[in-house]
Amino acid sequence: MNPPCSRCNRIVYPTEKVNCLDKVWHKGCFSCEVCKMTLNMKNYKGFNKTPYCNAHYPKTNFTPVADSIENLRLKKQSQMQSQVHYKEEFEKSKGKGFSAVADTPEMQRFKKAQDQISNVSITAVLYIYRLLRFPSPGAYQQPAASQNYHFEPTPEPVPQAAAAPPPSAGKRYRAVYDYAAADEDEVSFMDGDVIVDVQQIDEGWMYGRVERTGQQGMLPANYVEAI
Repeated sequence: MNPPCSRCNRIVYPTEKVNCLDKVWHKGCFSCEVCKMTLNMKNYKGFNKTPYCNAHYPKTNFTPVADSIENLRLKKQSQMQSQVHYKEEFEKSKGKGFSAVADTPEMQRFKKAQDQISNVSITAVLYIYRLLRFPSPGAYQQPAASQNYHFEPTPEPVPQAAAAPPPSAGKRYRAVYDYAAADEDEVSFMDGDVIVDVQQIDEGWMYGRVERTGQQGMLPANYVEAI
């Protein structure tokens, strides 16, 4: 049995049915709740299972939290705790001098890394000094730090080819209404046009090629019928 339209409560037949927002609509009844502009599956916005256009979509406003007595008490208590903590830190820092940077674990790791770099630099300088001042009897060899290394260039990534359209499925449909494409990935057709190579995308949309024009793209499933 054919269901009634959610807008006008009249029977909706398959050729004029639009399934959206968990409801059934006539194509002409699927319109903005405010301005009554006819919508489609691409440009509608749903709110509380009701379609709206972009201009009349309800805006959600957030209510700020009022400064109740409880909130004021918690705010004052937080300020007092901060003052007590600051006083304790001040008493602990007496006689220790002033440091602009806290001695955190991150700073300790940084200092350790700096010390290691300094030690490596000093060791390298001493090694070179010994080689220059006391050369070995044998052939002179360059230290490992001065050897030349050959680095292979990193190959550039090969750009991938653009995705091809869906493969042909061999299904043929006939248009029962005129349709003007509402987006660049859609295709326009006229009543009676034959649509070939059709593939079902979801309950409301298909992908196919108009045999008359050779153009291909997405089209609404309730505007065509199988041949």
